[in-house]
Amino acid sequence: MNILGISAYYHDSAAALVQSGRIVAAAQEERFTRIKHDARFPAMAARYCLQEVRIKVSDLDSIAFYDKPILKFERLLDTYLSYAPRGFQSFIAAVPVWLKEKLYLKKTLRQELASLLDCREADLPPILFAEHHESHAASAFYPSPYENAAVLCLDGVGEWATTSAWLGRGGSLDSLWQIDFPHSLGLLYSAFTYYLGFKVNSGEYKLMGLAPYGNPKYKNLILDNLIDIKEDGSFRLNLEYFDYCTGLHMTNRNFSRLFDGPPRDPESTPTQREMDIAASIQQVTEEVVLKLARQLHKETGQENLCLAGGVALNCVANGRLLREGVFKNIWVQPAAGDAGGAPGAALAAYYKFRNQKRHHSSGQADEMRGSLLGPKFGQEEVVNTLSRLGATFEILEESDLCVTVAKLLADEKVVGWFQNRMEFGPRALGARSILADPRSPAIQSQLNLKIKFRESFRPFAPAIKEESVGRYFDLDTTSPYMLFVANVRDDIQIRPDTRLTGLDKLHQVRSSIPAVTHVDYSARVQTVNQTDNPEFHRLLDEFERLTGCPILVNTSFNVRGEPIVCTPEDAYRCFMSTDMDYLVLGNVVLAKNDQALHKSYRPKGAIALD
Repeated sequence: MNILGISAYYHDSAAALVQSGRIVAAAQEERFTRIKHDARFPAMAARYCLQEVRIKVSDLDSIAFYDKPILKFERLLDTYLSYAPRGFQSFIAAVPVWLKEKLYLKKTLRQELASLLDCREADLPPILFAEHHESHAASAFYPSPYENAAVLCLDGVGEWATTSAWLGRGGSLDSLWQIDFPHSLGLLYSAFTYYLGFKVNSGEYKLMGLAPYGNPKYKNLILDNLIDIKEDGSFRLNLEYFDYCTGLHMTNRNFSRLFDGPPRDPESTPTQREMDIAASIQQVTEEVVLKLARQLHKETGQENLCLAGGVALNCVANGRLLREGVFKNIWVQPAAGDAGGAPGAALAAYYKFRNQKRHHSSGQADEMRGSLLGPKFGQEEVVNTLSRLGATFEILEESDLCVTVAKLLADEKVVGWFQNRMEFGPRALGARSILADPRSPAIQSQLNLKIKFRESFRPFAPAIKEESVGRYFDLDTTSPYMLFVANVRDDIQIRPDTRLTGLDKLHQVRSSIPAVTHVDYSARVQTVNQTDNPEFHRLLDEFERLTGCPILVNTSFNVRGEPIVCTPEDAYRCFMSTDMDYLVLGNVVLAKNDQALHKSYRPKGAIALD
């Protein structure tokens, strides 16, 4: 049975193909179009999914969409009517788009799919619609390693739900309760993202990275004025401070007055005030998540928890939830945001509408295949691409590759690493990664400023051999998708000058692996095993043989404002537009200094470096 899942038209559109309950291909549209967070119909991602397993339209049993537009339109109208006449300008901007496009989404989908599949609309299989949080819940539970689990979904908003609880048992997934718009933990966090000068739906990671530089001195101000949290985790926002219901911004003048100033200019350097505000909202978010999880555990008695929705990408909150031990086991969908709605909708269709039984054994590995579900490129295609681009390269024997690359990394070279199938979700997991030596005190600033072209305060993640994680981090479980933050072990910490504040803390050496140790001694850990990503594990193994350290800095293979690279050409252009030293595509190795054009090469949009 073949089901094509689609998420689209809001942000991070994606497609996924589910065969007999297994996700066999999935990708975000942005990776193909090179438009970050591309929200359009995922034609290229869907085409890839079908080509990956050689599926024709006649082979598809159904197509599943990740939310219900009619319910979403109902919420939109209800909200505007509740606040009328406020929000009139926003109303007249939004409603024509709905009346012209989104309200008749089924027709739009049929037209797009018929064009994609080169068939008549009459030849298309049935199109099924799951609710938004149902798609999230399905994406979390069905690929998880658990036969039974509680499921918690938290995001900005779906149709109505902003927070929802579910109980998964075998092939069934039952809704327990939900919190509805406009009361949203995701929108609260996004409001602070906006106020602190970052972009909503993409800058939340920056807020999370900024928080450890501050102190939560505004926590009580937030609790007293913005959000009322009950003991069971349910909450209500004070809407007098927000503008997202009817306006064109997340916050309003009341919010600015509460925090003694307007939103930060995105081009300015964050001050201690912004750092303290970030720390405060991060701590409030964690407390809400903890209370919701405790209530869900109390109601269900389950020992397993699955998480999805954009808030589930807050790996700091996930790490705290893990440490508190509310549930024995936690599994987070690696594509927890809207992109994950594509496989979620397909899985919901398979189990709910097709009434299928779950096929995998409880307690075994999850069904996400290491999240390596995207395109893979063979050596012939890599060589042909590089030759066309005029690149100079060397082809190594497979047995020599990891030895060579490990030596380069040990010599503090920065390496673009392009292997295997592309990752699905926002994290690079060793298939489209930039790698470096974590023991280098200088590498964090070098990567941020000369490779990634992003804010200096943002931390980098350690990729570590799964079997070695306990030697370096306070983490007693696996973290294959980089979705749990854990502290660096005390015995490798270094205590610097405690008098420094704010960004002055940035260049202090805090452990024997300083490049991946954040200012609060935390790290966003990725554990790597031999089964899911053998090539990356071999490289870590070789690096440990040379240096005694089984860890590498792992950051996504892209620069600020661009999606993670997909193709060999994407990788080459990114390599040439930064100060990366080497590029490795399969067994093909390129040195920057060997490239004849490297001194003058600057693709469109690249940033010239001093």
